[in-house]
Amino acid sequence: MVSERGLQVLRAIVQDYVDTREPVGSKSIVDRHHFGVSAATIRNDMALLEDEDLIAAPHTSSGRIPTDKGYRVFVDHLAEVRPLSPAQRAAITSFLDEPADLDDLLVRTVRSLSRLTGQVALVQYPSFARANVSHVEFVHLGGGRIVVIVVTDTGRVSQRMGFLQGDLDEADVAHVKAAIAGLVTGASVRDGLQAIGAFLAAPGDGGRVDAAVRGVARILAEELEEFRQDRLVMAGTATLARSEADFRGSIYPVLEAIEEQVTLLRLMSEMVADEQGLAASIGRENEPFGLAEASVLTSDYDPAGSPARVGVLGPTRMDYPTNLAAVRAVAHYLGRLLDEDERAR
Repeated sequence: MVSERGLQVLRAIVQDYVDTREPVGSKSIVDRHHFGVSAATIRNDMALLEDEDLIAAPHTSSGRIPTDKGYRVFVDHLAEVRPLSPAQRAAITSFLDEPADLDDLLVRTVRSLSRLTGQVALVQYPSFARANVSHVEFVHLGGGRIVVIVVTDTGRVSQRMGFLQGDLDEADVAHVKAAIAGLVTGASVRDGLQAIGAFLAAPGDGGRVDAAVRGVARILAEELEEFRQDRLVMAGTATLARSEADFRGSIYPVLEAIEEQVTLLRLMSEMVADEQGLAASIGRENEPFGLAEASVLTSDYDPAGSPARVGVLGPTRMDYPTNLAAVRAVAHYLGRLLDEDERAR
């Protein structure tokens, strides 16, 4: 059981080690933090923390550094996540102001968060499986070339190019548009996919227009299927080069996880948030995902009932209070912008 002063000593070691990247000794704690006790007393507290595997000595006769377990206890005992400064909040607001569309907003989000924290920033796309298809447009470019454009009531706009066998006249194009719109307009993404599947499973008349409708339906199904897939937007991967020394082993597993988004998506989906929507997964807690030397901090945002997460990834030696505050603030602004956009529709 760690005493209250022991927790304060642990907090001092974490803060000093994050600031200096140097092991922390009892004398520096006494000099910098004014505990009102002797260095010998602090050494006793440090010995107890070491017995609990909360700190460790990286070298013989050196100071101490936090362990992964120590970082976890530090985060769990944060009295509060300190708010960002007015300047930091203004920077977030300015950076996220008036995005062109959802894709632009999420790109701005991760760039802003990476600048605030100096870490790799991540944001999940909302799941659009529950979104409704508000409009489908089929543009015939001539010959067999077409573009299928899909708009959902959550603001997502996407397009996919495809090719059809044979040419179509204006009447054919109008018929195809009407048939496709009748299949999915007003339906959820999930229901629209089911409607397309049932349509394609039914026998057709084998005519030219029926073949065109089926061709467009297949292209539309591919696009709607992507709406159901989790995706990440990331920024700040280059920041890992500045903190490579903080990874005791190889930085390669972290880079591989960034390259293979499915690992990070799975990790983020399994993290358990507190009552504020914040979650932290630290060091060895990430070992099943190949990220035993990294920490991931996330905050929930909930656009139109499609919950998703914003977060940062970096070495375990990071400024947890500041990074958690930044993640929470950016998630708040992102959620608010998406809610405002939803109400405006």
